[in-house]
Amino acid sequence: MKTHSPAPLGLVAAIALTLGFAVPASAQHHDHAHHRATTDAPTQDAHAHHDHAAMSQAEPATASTAPREPIPAITPEDLAAAFPDIDHHAMQHAPAFNHKVTFNRLEAWDADEGTGQAWEGSAWFGTDTDRLWLRSEGERMGGHTESADLEVLYGRSVSPWWEVMAGIRHDFKPGNARTWAAFGVQGMAPYRFEVSATAYVSDDGQVAANVEAEYTLRITNRLILQPLVEVDIAADDDPDYGIGRGVTGIEAGLRLRYEISRRFAPYVGVVHERALGDTADLRRLEGESVRDTRVVAGVRLWF
Repeated sequence: MKTHSPAPLGLVAAIALTLGFAVPASAQHHDHAHHRATTDAPTQDAHAHHDHAAMSQAEPATASTAPREPIPAITPEDLAAAFPDIDHHAMQHAPAFNHKVTFNRLEAWDADEGTGQAWEGSAWFGTDTDRLWLRSEGERMGGHTESADLEVLYGRSVSPWWEVMAGIRHDFKPGNARTWAAFGVQGMAPYRFEVSATAYVSDDGQVAANVEAEYTLRITNRLILQPLVEVDIAADDDPDYGIGRGVTGIEAGLRLRYEISRRFAPYVGVVHERALGDTADLRRLEGESVRDTRVVAGVRLWF
């Protein structure tokens, strides 16, 4: 009878014990590795989701849009100050009837022929569309009145810049006094030229016309240069008054004024007058000069 030896049983028990301790140790080592991997994984994922480029751009944009001095919110007091209640009954409109008197030229000079004075003025009374106009112009030499006239005209506005005129003109000088029927226009042409053109028919049938243009050039707010050109025209010869047919004369002036106030402005200037055509011939026959240049000084005022 075959019997088993006790040595193999001891060897099996030793291997079993060895495996029994070895397996938990290996499993424990594996668990520690897995735990370290599990613990490290979220940390790596969180950083992986961060957009460093976006962060580097977003932060400066927020800083640039922020106002240096924040604007305070609008309060009811601010709105009340900006839009106060208006008492419409307290408002006053300009009167419909107005007036203005202007001496555009009130001047004197000292020449070889003697001292002289001249004036040119106008006045109007009425509304924006209907006005009564008074216009006067004249000249004195050596204490004697060489020429003087007065016009009384009705003016009717036909546009924001122009009005038509009709009325009478009375010449006190030169020669015997006479009266003219007058009609014309006056206003402001393009480029701010002030223009006046008037035709006249005298009580003895003579026909004449006058055209005047002037420009206001502001060198500064108070220093103003004003050139002026005036032309006289006659339709027929009028030898009793020393006037020939055609363009009878031209006057050009250049005046520099300083407005001490808008209503009062002294000035100095140069004026040149010349008789033309048949009128010049008539003056030569009378021994008179056909041209004259003089330095003038005067004031311009209105009220």
